Amino acid sequence: MSQIVKNVELTLKEKITDALGRAVAAGSLSGEIIPAFSIEKPANRANGDYSSNVAMASAKAFKMPPRKIAECIAENIDLAGTYFERLEIAGGGFLNFFLSQKYYGDILKDIMAKGEKYGSSDFGGGKRVIVEFVSANPTGPMHIGNARGGAIGDCLASVLEFAGYSVSREFYVNDAGNQIEKFATSLEVRYLQHFGSGIEMPEDAYHGADITAHAEAFAREFGDIYVNADSAARRKALVDYALPKNIKGLETDLLKYRIKYDRWFRESTLHKDKSVEKIIEKFKAMGATYEQDGALWFKASDFGNDKDIVLVRSNKIPTYIVPDIAYHYNKLVTRGFDKAIDVLGADHHGYVPRMKAALKALGIDETRLDCIIMQMVRLVRNGETVKLSKRSGKAITLNTLLDEIPIDAARFFFNLREADSHFDFDLDLAVEQTSQNPVYYVQYAHARICSILKKADEAGIKPAEPGDSELGLLSSAEERELISHLAALTGEIISAAQDYDPAKITRYVINLATLFHKFYNAHKVMGSDEKLTAARLYLCAATKTVIKTVLEMFKITAPEAM
Repeated sequence: MSQIVKNVELTLKEKITDALGRAVAAGSLSGEIIPAFSIEKPANRANGDYSSNVAMASAKAFKMPPRKIAECIAENIDLAGTYFERLEIAGGGFLNFFLSQKYYGDILKDIMAKGEKYGSSDFGGGKRVIVEFVSANPTGPMHIGNARGGAIGDCLASVLEFAGYSVSREFYVNDAGNQIEKFATSLEVRYLQHFGSGIEMPEDAYHGADITAHAEAFAREFGDIYVNADSAARRKALVDYALPKNIKGLETDLLKYRIKYDRWFRESTLHKDKSVEKIIEKFKAMGATYEQDGALWFKASDFGNDKDIVLVRSNKIPTYIVPDIAYHYNKLVTRGFDKAIDVLGADHHGYVPRMKAALKALGIDETRLDCIIMQMVRLVRNGETVKLSKRSGKAITLNTLLDEIPIDAARFFFNLREADSHFDFDLDLAVEQTSQNPVYYVQYAHARICSILKKADEAGIKPAEPGDSELGLLSSAEERELISHLAALTGEIISAAQDYDPAKITRYVINLATLFHKFYNAHKVMGSDEKLTAARLYLCAATKTVIKTVLEMFKITAPEAM
């Protein structure tokens, strides 16, 4: 929360506690230990800006009806010098507090003073967090699940940065292991088929058009020199040719999606520097393994998993989990990140306890790894499920999606729901230029404010920063509600960072746009009263600042005209 909001809540708690102390000193209440009580914001603002249950919470301790305790507090509380102008006792003893007009004016001043930094805080204390997301298989193009994971991971990283964490974005490139062997097989078959070989493509190989395209391009460049070569040399040449192109393609597509990683970490480095072997040896040294049927097993059930895990198969090849363990060891120990966050697909539920068990066995606090399990996306057009691109007629990938809908819409829509909820992505709505399209709705609010400020400038209205007397005129319900929402930004960002839920910020800015439109429709910004005009233009400018901050935090454009 902003410092003003934070101080308001701390001050209120102090004032209530002081009032109880005075009541005890005056003999109105007995000298008892004050139990914990809460301070909340009522859902209905008619019940005050803040409410406290202190009288109910203290009834047992003071052996007195809550209403009577509330009256004692009201008689002894001193709100002088605070942002509160009055309090009321409601029902059986709730205390409702009402903010003064100065509070609302000071919130606007704070926004304008901090500008694009408004909403940021030092909540995270500079702790180092690594967010790994997308990490798509480099043997093919990115699918729609990757599109959602990209938006969620990148926007979460931005939220964490705003909340005061030191954040690194990382893509884990699976350039080793079984999928690369399958990639090599697929390329090899298509290459040999190009020269007339009758070899059949294995059923479990990659049958995509991209594999054929790579093999054909390789054949054009190198001809038939690898046809009679050793299979191992041929496969290596094909992978060395195609894999860098695929990885570069992933990077290009993600940059188009406005995602730039701090590091692309290759799995192959963990094999080259013996990290994979070292992890196996660590497990052996601590007695956390056993052999069965020629395979090496990790006693994962001793560390919280529901069953043990094979580390090395009977053919002496490590399973995929071993380099993944080595990778997390690298993040949390070798590079010393305080927290590792993985954004994973819906099929990874069993993966998380296995990885946490491995970290625990290695002496690493498993709570330093947090995993976001992301549910499936269903693309919808005219109420029907869509699997093929309207333009190309091929399966929709991240790249083809961004050819059909604006990038702003993709990044915004994929953060409309919590990651663990299934999501229907409405392709028709994403391109609509109406208030039904949530990203258009928010962008239109920003553009509308820009238009208001431009018209004021053209009319020669260039007010200086309004003082308390001018800002005190912003007393309508619509104005106060809008300013209260602006004041909540920092707290919302901290909450989103704590819950790993950037959708909270998307919802926040949608609600902000709604409150601005509500204010604008109820009140004339520029009128005959110069002081009120100055104050309302200031409110418009502060709202514009916050909308722009949120949109740009999520790498979404904030247009000045639409």
